[in-house]
Amino acid sequence: MLRPLLAATFGLALATLPALAQPKPDPDWPCAQRKVPTLGYGSFWTGPDLMAVGEWGNDREAAQLARKLASRRTELSEVDGLLDDFVKDIKDKDEKDKRLTRVFAGVFEVINGERNTVVSGIIRYAQGQQRLAKRIREEADKVSETRDGPAEDATKVATKEGTDLETAFNWDRRIFDERNKSVTYVCEVPTLLEQRLGDLARKIQAKL
Repeated sequence: MLRPLLAATFGLALATLPALAQPKPDPDWPCAQRKVPTLGYGSFWTGPDLMAVGEWGNDREAAQLARKLASRRTELSEVDGLLDDFVKDIKDKDEKDKRLTRVFAGVFEVINGERNTVVSGIIRYAQGQQRLAKRIREEADKVSETRDGPAEDATKVATKEGTDLETAFNWDRRIFDERNKSVTYVCEVPTLLEQRLGDLARKIQAKL
């Protein structure tokens, strides 16, 4: 009697996370968004070649600005003013374009690196959920076997062994459900970083 109930309950828990419940080409990717392991700057930048302007990290002021712009603590409304301050004393247009390109190169590297870290974390998250789901199924089977077993084994339910089994099952299921609730936010982070990168690229290019 207990096994169908446990199966239905666990099925409901899985249903709260469609990305984990539905088959995906990559079992380690739980998000509805398409998995893109790393970004290419050509998807955001139509300005000068990043490879032709020198190492952005060697331009101290450009590097400082790049890190500031890449930080989500910096509001997008502040970006135009920061860029204007950066180029106000640069009279030569070629030099201005070169240094702004370095700024974007830094922004791209910082945000892409952050995004790569987030993507790796999401994969670890999904793998952890898969392991936990397997353990919950095993715990459910053990509790069910105890419930549905011979009469002499049924007494185990009232023993410490039976209580511990059900406690472990309920606790793990609760953890699984709570983690499921956060997956939507977690999966949005790479997209939010891509959007910020696109916004910054447009603002920098507008100053070229």
